Amino acid sequence: MLRAVLLLPLFCFALLGASFPARAAMEIQVIGGAANKIAVAMVPFKAAPGQPVPALTQIAGDDLNRSGQFRLVDAGGMPQPAESAQVNYGAWRSKGADAMVVGQVIALPGGRFEIRFRLLDVVKQTQLAGYSYTISAAQWRATAHQIANIVYEKLTGIPGAFGSRIAYVQKRGKSFELRVADADGQTPRTVVRSVEPLISPMFSPDGSRLAYVSFEDKKPIVYVQSLQDGARRKLAAFKGSNSAPAWSPDGRRLAVVLTRDEASQIYLINADGSGLARLTKGGNIDTEPVFSPDGQTLYFTSDRGGSAQIYRMAASGGEPRRVTFNGSYNVSPTISPDGRHLAYISRDGGRFSVVLHELASGQTRVLTDTARDESPSFAPNGQAVLYATVEGGRGILGTVSLDGKTRARLSEPGVDAREPAWGP
Repeated sequence: MLRAVLLLPLFCFALLGASFPARAAMEIQVIGGAANKIAVAMVPFKAAPGQPVPALTQIAGDDLNRSGQFRLVDAGGMPQPAESAQVNYGAWRSKGADAMVVGQVIALPGGRFEIRFRLLDVVKQTQLAGYSYTISAAQWRATAHQIANIVYEKLTGIPGAFGSRIAYVQKRGKSFELRVADADGQTPRTVVRSVEPLISPMFSPDGSRLAYVSFEDKKPIVYVQSLQDGARRKLAAFKGSNSAPAWSPDGRRLAVVLTRDEASQIYLINADGSGLARLTKGGNIDTEPVFSPDGQTLYFTSDRGGSAQIYRMAASGGEPRRVTFNGSYNVSPTISPDGRHLAYISRDGGRFSVVLHELASGQTRVLTDTARDESPSFAPNGQAVLYATVEGGRGILGTVSLDGKTRARLSEPGVDAREPAWGP
């Protein structure tokens, strides 16, 4: 569906505050995985009195498992070394481990902890990485994600994205909430709560702000809100509909969709609300813009060819060129961080699925097996796509790897989750 067309006037929007306590976090179910997984033993770290739970190795292990690239080796019944010198490599190799993580937690004064860990190559019997962190209890989960990032990058050659965040809109009863959580759905917090829908959240490139659409004043308005202090301001509140914000890679501008002059058209606006400039023209519907990683190109959805398809044009203006030709309905483009792939929603019969499109070759691949997918968004490392779908009559979030083999479902009982965006 073309989002700009769906932005119909609603009842009065009610903001109840800028930041709210977190409720329950999402539950994760992982399906499938790579054909040749790397076997990693996450040896429980030597614990310290009063350390937070869950354990660091459990959080980091869950991260690696969710990627589909790793098989976790059961460390039960084995010695629990805390240092590399204590490791019996032959014993761990016989358990099938290719690599292992060992470490310890040391309690410090003032409720702080020192975390020491080592990543070891079991086959070559060498150390691949070793780090020490001094943290507060509040940094516990972030440190676990960082450990997972290091393991992931050392063993795959690709940076991890486990310390990143996601934004999404959830509906619980009659309340709509714009939420921000860790990439695993944990530690969620509500940024905005409303009695009317919220849509189109988008992280700024540095992750410090969210742009989104609300219906305050009985019309769709684009807001930008700080995630640090909750301060918000109107970015686009022109006559008609204001929708579909997308940040430029340098964070200085946004593309927005306005109906101030005629049908839905794409405009550029500075992040401070100044310098409005129109890019597309005509009576067609142009919507859902997104910048290329270098900021030179805009991809967007348009019906200018008679059906909803994805086009691109120079961010400085110019003639749009069609990108998608397979199928009669392709919408909601998102670009991988390396600029190689386009992901979007394609309709085949009555099914709406996430499709991966290689821009250089034009080859496409259907990534999902669900039928009501929407709002795709790439991980910061480009290795997975976050999207929303419907299962059991309610909205849930999902992630899928670029080969389509690993899928994860993020859901919370009794909650309808939609409109996801993956941020830094």
